[in-house]
Amino acid sequence: MDGKTQIGEVAERTGPSPRTIRYYEELGPVVPDTRGQGGFRLRTEPDVDRLQPARRMKRGGSSWEEVRELLTVVDGLSTPDAPERDGDLGRLARFRAAAEERCEGLRARLRVAEDFAITLRAHLPADRAS
Repeated sequence: MDGKTQIGEVAERTGPSPRTIRYYEELGPVVPDTRGQGGFRLRTEPDVDRLQPARRMKRGGSSWEEVRELLTVVDGLSTPDAPERDGDLGRLARFRAAAEERCEGLRARLRVAEDFAITLRAHLPADRAS
């Protein structure tokens, strides 16, 4: 993407629909502040970079408050000499631990579902098991 782009290009590149991107913008974690000649909002590379973790977090079950907090932490870490850096690193570590815990919970649920599928398969005749 060269500099600034409209929502359609961002949607093609990142996956969510323009409507979903607008929804994210309305809720605040990703807000473009540049407008083109026709008054259209233009997204910069940093805008697009913020969209991806927001989308992943929402798909993983995080609240909008958590999304905003993580993006605030990431913003703070982008300034190497910020006085809050140690606190931001601690908050980022907590986000990572929560994400890993969520992943383990999903793996456990997947194992249960796989075991159930195996049980059902065992009850089917061999010609219908696949």
